[in-house]
Amino acid sequence: MTGVESPVYEPGHGLLKGRTAVITAAAGAGIGGATARRFLEEGARVLISDAHARRLKECEAELGREFPGAVSAVPCDVTDEAQVRALFDAAAEEHGRLDVVVNNAGLGGTSALVDMTDEQWSRVLDVTLNGTFRCTRAALRLMRDSGGGVIVNNASVVGWRAQAGQAHYAAAKAGVMALTRCAAVEAAEYGVRVNAVSPSLAMHPHLVKVTSAELLEELTAREAFGRYAEPWEVANVIVFLASGYSSYMTGEVVAVSSQHA
Repeated sequence: MTGVESPVYEPGHGLLKGRTAVITAAAGAGIGGATARRFLEEGARVLISDAHARRLKECEAELGREFPGAVSAVPCDVTDEAQVRALFDAAAEEHGRLDVVVNNAGLGGTSALVDMTDEQWSRVLDVTLNGTFRCTRAALRLMRDSGGGVIVNNASVVGWRAQAGQAHYAAAKAGVMALTRCAAVEAAEYGVRVNAVSPSLAMHPHLVKVTSAELLEELTAREAFGRYAEPWEVANVIVFLASGYSSYMTGEVVAVSSQHA
């Protein structure tokens, strides 16, 4: 990492003490995993989910050793409505209520639009946009009946800004932003807030695997700090949106970015 200074990892302050949360795509070293850890550090009880059952089990075991009794896991492919229902049924059964949902599941990839197949387009939209819709709908049904809650969606700056090879991902993330705003208007009467984060470049191993070194260098050069974000820096903003400190915010998409204006 380059830049003027390294970020400081802040300790937890009990911002989510007593809250229960579901976090999708939470296994691994990306934003979802960082968010699960930050939520636990802030005092929440967390149900983590991921489509990769083995990786999810390993993540549950690791976090369980550090935060005994505060973390559980249910595998879920967000493209499967039956699995989504099972995830939220498990949350309701285990915790009795649901305070926070973080819709982090998403799928990217790089392909020129002229060469993109229907399958490539549909797969990215089904995971990234439709999956967020399915989980938001399931969360709202629980939160409506329990009298409130918070939903935080993971969008991306490419939902605002053009990037070659990202038409499917950009369309999906722009859809997540629009879904966030519409859901917020509908959910207000239930006492539910719905917001989103919009990261620019948060580095994790999966991104390194699917992105060329040249593109990563180009993307990093766009950042005013001259470095990428750590996944936990995005997770910090998700904690803020999930906490009482953002009690008058709904329908907002918050950029987590140092990209040049």
